[in-house]
Amino acid sequence: MKTLLTISWRNIWRHPARSSVLLAAIIIGLWAGVMAVGTMNGMIQQRTDHVIDSELTHVQVHHPEFLSEGYSWMYIPDHEKITSWLDDDERVASHTSRVLTDGMLQSPVKTTGIRIRGIDMESENRTTTFHENMVEGDYLDTDMRNPVIIGRRLADEHNLDLGHRIVLTFEDVNNELTSGSFNIAGFFESASADYDKRNVLIRSGDFLALLSDQPVYHEIAMMLENDACASSVASDLNNEFPDIHAQTWSQLSPELNMMVQMGGSMTYIITMIIMIALAFGILNTMLMALFERMRELGMLISIGMSRLRVFTMIMLESVMLSITGAVAGMLLARASLYYFRDTGINLEIFADARGFAEIGFDHIIYPIITPGEYTGILLVVIFITLLASLYPALKAIRINPLEAAKDH
Repeated sequence: MKTLLTISWRNIWRHPARSSVLLAAIIIGLWAGVMAVGTMNGMIQQRTDHVIDSELTHVQVHHPEFLSEGYSWMYIPDHEKITSWLDDDERVASHTSRVLTDGMLQSPVKTTGIRIRGIDMESENRTTTFHENMVEGDYLDTDMRNPVIIGRRLADEHNLDLGHRIVLTFEDVNNELTSGSFNIAGFFESASADYDKRNVLIRSGDFLALLSDQPVYHEIAMMLENDACASSVASDLNNEFPDIHAQTWSQLSPELNMMVQMGGSMTYIITMIIMIALAFGILNTMLMALFERMRELGMLISIGMSRLRVFTMIMLESVMLSITGAVAGMLLARASLYYFRDTGINLEIFADARGFAEIGFDHIIYPIITPGEYTGILLVVIFITLLASLYPALKAIRINPLEAAKDH
């Protein structure tokens, strides 16, 4: 085998220019593939982390029908017992309770349907990173009476500025229409334009004063010490408190979960597409080398070299060339990923930052790729190379030594 490896490697470099062109194509192709996969992984990971860390959290608790109906009277029963249970569970890092309802925002310009979120600032800041989205003004800890923070995009639609007054209208727990006047304390800007246009945040105390004569909460959101425990925590909550509905982030946001799952399969799809294109180059190169060496291969067979060894030699040439290019391409990609790990890839050259925000993504992407994905890419390269080399190798073992000598 060592002799075959040596001969195969030397055969590759009989025509340095031709082999170098193919090698360069493989290197560039694999570099582009790994960078594409890493960028896509980075986009998905950043989107997932942002949604979970700033709003969705690992597990949420609601009234069984609240998410489908949204009525303010569908609040969580036994709220104090549930929060006490969470305080005693070592798997739960932190949790926060929210008051939620759908309503209308009225300004001098127009009226817009929104979701009103009443939050407790202390527990919310311990649990989520939403306060980091503030871009102007103060958070809800201001001394202003009835403060509200709204998305910058929603403010632009209503021509609102800091200090302006808006009216929020909604149904209380008795299904009676009520309104409250709130003063704009600050603006936030998240990675999702849709979220910014549809949500306003006020203090839960101010909200409850208008909503109910007793404390009621519609959502308990919690961050866990390990997100792998999300399913077990949700299951335990549902078993312990049958009148509530606890769900993990993947259940609450199936589209986000699907995007995460699809990201893993896209690694292999992108690599397959690139390698199938390169396979034609490998096939062409090996066939050209085969036709040039017909007499030589016929002579090797005639002096006793088994056809199996000839088959193995042709296959080794293809595999060695492809693996060399693949390893070089992945090393180049690894160096590129290391560079962009800190600087990020700015996609504003393709579209405006606000355009990416409209679909819920950041315009600066920090690419990520796992060791398992490197291994998977290398296996795909070997598999496609073997397929591309199969025809030239089979053609080589069918050579008739007498005819090969006569033709040349």
